[in-house]
Amino acid sequence: MAEPIKKILIVEDDMIISLVVENMIKKLGHELVGKAASGEDAIKLAEEHKPDIILMDIRLKGDIDGIEAVIKIKDKIETAVIYLTGNSDKVNYDRAKATDCVDLISKPFTIGELTRSLDMIK
Repeated sequence: MAEPIKKILIVEDDMIISLVVENMIKKLGHELVGKAASGEDAIKLAEEHKPDIILMDIRLKGDIDGIEAVIKIKDKIETAVIYLTGNSDKVNYDRAKATDCVDLISKPFTIGELTRSLDMIK
């Protein structure tokens, strides 16, 4: 039985990485509902589109980072979060885990790693 299509929001301030992730999502057959480069935009898009999954970078443009954005988003909607990060230091790892995220993937990552994380979400 095929996996149901999931609505995904990408939050990534590096446009090249954002495009790569978008292509992976489309290749896997999921629906991209939006892309944001800042925590503030992520909050607005999440409230508007109510994605099933948010692929969230930790370091973002703007005043709040990805972890703070997730805390604010989860106050308003129920969604799964997978962090995509270039900085998986202990402090950020612990902060991310405290938001009840599904997974934390270190950049660079493969479509296989993304698939494995997405498969953890039912």
